[in-house]
Amino acid sequence: MPRRLTEQVQALLSATVSMSWPTSSGSVGTSVLTTLAQACRDSERVEFGYTSAAGEVTDRRVEPLRLVRLGQRWYVVAYDLARHDWRSFRLDRLDEPVRSGVRFLPRELPAADAAEFVRAGIGATPASYSVEALIEAPAGEVSARIGRWARIDDAGPGRSLLRMTTDSLDWAALALGAVGADFTVVEPPELDTHLREWAHRFARATNSIRVQEHDQVLGARAES
Repeated sequence: MPRRLTEQVQALLSATVSMSWPTSSGSVGTSVLTTLAQACRDSERVEFGYTSAAGEVTDRRVEPLRLVRLGQRWYVVAYDLARHDWRSFRLDRLDEPVRSGVRFLPRELPAADAAEFVRAGIGATPASYSVEALIEAPAGEVSARIGRWARIDDAGPGRSLLRMTTDSLDWAALALGAVGADFTVVEPPELDTHLREWAHRFARATNSIRVQEHDQVLGARAES
């Protein structure tokens, strides 16, 4: 791998906090990710244009701390120099980030970590789901399987409690399915409905396979 590409990949890995099921970067360009990752790694100020949820476009000058991947979206947690406060910016709303060449001394983030800061900021949005589920498996086993994408706590002998924030219930269903153990959804009720829809879809697919196999057997007998 070329040295420059290797450095970009290493910067992205070192600057990223993942609290979600892995997804593609979607509409976020590779150059945006690598520019911000390198700026986070080097503690270098960045300038970019940003479009708010209301459509307002502003120029921002920030001190980036970490990239966060949450659900299907990427965020950068940074100190906004014009507003004198911490902000999280969605990368799909961010335009042409430019490294300024000016270094800074990292400030203390008012949260446990960058992922928690982002989750707290988007927790009230309609597209965000706070998922909780009791899993019939020890916390250590569950953490080994999906601990990168959810918080796993001990809930008693042989049981654990999963907590996850996501903007897509598909990722919660995938994570719970990947554990390989029985579970009970605590919240949200929408996840119960979502899982029932998945179960019906899989059942139909299974029945379809059985019908095809049955037809193949009948066809083979007819030929003989």
